[in-house]
Amino acid sequence: MRHVFLSSILSLALIFGLNAQNKKEQDQQAIKKMCGCYEVGFNFAETFQYSNDSTYVPSKVKHDKGLEWVQLVEDDADKIVMQHLLIVGKPDAQRVIKHWRQDWLFENTDLYTYHADNTWKYNSLAKEDVQGQWTQKVFQVDDSPRYEGTSSWVHVDGQSFWENTTDAPLPRREYTKRSDYNVTLRNNKHAITQEGWIHDQDNKKIIRKEGENDIVLAEEKGFNTYIKVDDSRCKAAQDWWSKNEKDWALVRAKWDKVFAQNQDLKLNAKVDDKPLYAHLFDKNFVKTEESVGKTIDTFISK
Repeated sequence: MRHVFLSSILSLALIFGLNAQNKKEQDQQAIKKMCGCYEVGFNFAETFQYSNDSTYVPSKVKHDKGLEWVQLVEDDADKIVMQHLLIVGKPDAQRVIKHWRQDWLFENTDLYTYHADNTWKYNSLAKEDVQGQWTQKVFQVDDSPRYEGTSSWVHVDGQSFWENTTDAPLPRREYTKRSDYNVTLRNNKHAITQEGWIHDQDNKKIIRKEGENDIVLAEEKGFNTYIKVDDSRCKAAQDWWSKNEKDWALVRAKWDKVFAQNQDLKLNAKVDDKPLYAHLFDKNFVKTEESVGKTIDTFISK
């Protein structure tokens, strides 16, 4: 009887172990389906306003489109890195813009949560709280941090999606025009579709001040569509990455050292009257381990 009981326990353990492994493989496949060449539609609209100021002006509705290459940079068992590269201009005069980056880490316990005003708080998570989950870490064009969140990928009824709510800085389309709020509370949903994938957002525009309760200024809807097209249409971005990937590996490596300190992080908005991306993208800036390290260090507020 004892042998039958032990055999049953071992069988159940094996089944659950295989199911967990199959689930992780499904997760990895879903994440990597976001790679490739896409026609992208960017759509944002402010939906509700809560300001008591009668002169309040909501953000304009934004509709934009582009061609984007999502490059698979790293593909390890517990880490997947993807670099977005935006292609602009006419087909005979295309220009490539290094866009945002997303890293996916399995059962990650180190989280940098955005607080406000270019400050991120380090959080150490318990292993049991992130079991089976993937952290999405999103980075700026200069590979500095933007926002991070951890959740489980869901695969049901033929659909695959991941959803998380986290604080973030203002997006570029806003911070160059708005200063009446300082935090975006982002609800992000990444869903794989037959045509490609979507990035669905329901965001709150937050006024955050130390010692005071958050104030919701407004809400917005974001709906970005990624329609898969032939990879050949993104050759300009593929060529750009082949030429520049080693330089940006140096930048990522420096930031990895910064994050590995596992402590709160505050960044200066500008140094010598220029943001970090302006330094790193300067055509005269030669990227070496030393030059990249020194430049990024000047942006870290002590």
